[in-house]
Amino acid sequence: MRGCLGYAAAGLGLLLATPALSHPHIFAEARLEIVAADDGTVKELRNVWRFDDVFSSSVLMDFDKNSDLKLDHKELQEIAHTIRESLGDYSYFTFISKDGASSEVAKPDVFNVDYKDNQLLVFFIAKPKTPLKIGGRMNFGVYDPTLYTAIDFAKDSDIVVEGKAFAGCKHTVVRPDPDQVIAQNQSNLTEAFFNDPAGTDMGKLFATRLELTC
Repeated sequence: MRGCLGYAAAGLGLLLATPALSHPHIFAEARLEIVAADDGTVKELRNVWRFDDVFSSSVLMDFDKNSDLKLDHKELQEIAHTIRESLGDYSYFTFISKDGASSEVAKPDVFNVDYKDNQLLVFFIAKPKTPLKIGGRMNFGVYDPTLYTAIDFAKDSDIVVEGKAFAGCKHTVVRPDPDQVIAQNQSNLTEAFFNDPAGTDMGKLFATRLELTC
């Protein structure tokens, strides 16, 4: 794992000395497409992340081995491999739940990166590790449990569903108010975040997510 990219990918223990809730260091805009299979299960989640200019520049400096101020195909492949391997411990920042139970995410087969307009772009497809039938109360979200990386959906339309199985579902984009979350969970958050630099599932409380009721 190398340089700042390792921090973005794995959220290593840099939160020991500072309040995690107020100090993300890396920023990304995201898009999430949740696709249903013909058999009524969740087929895949298509993720697109666009990282901020400062972090993207640091990745360029780290991986531009021939110092031509560009990232060639081989260098981009190395970045993709680094992120893919590092995010395994963090469910690839992709989280799914049904009726309160979390669904494990499989290691993505498709994982690509690009570098355009001075920004690092990450594209990958995540899938539930075991078949997940669409129904009940479901939540889909993308977040870094360490809160080192802030992943933002600029518009509600940046989280969408595709497929007939979702036709009967009511879907709502939920954007929690951080101040309200902190006020309601003060004691638990203090213990979880200040004593566990790797982050906890309580980070989901702050994450923008798509909530489905079918």
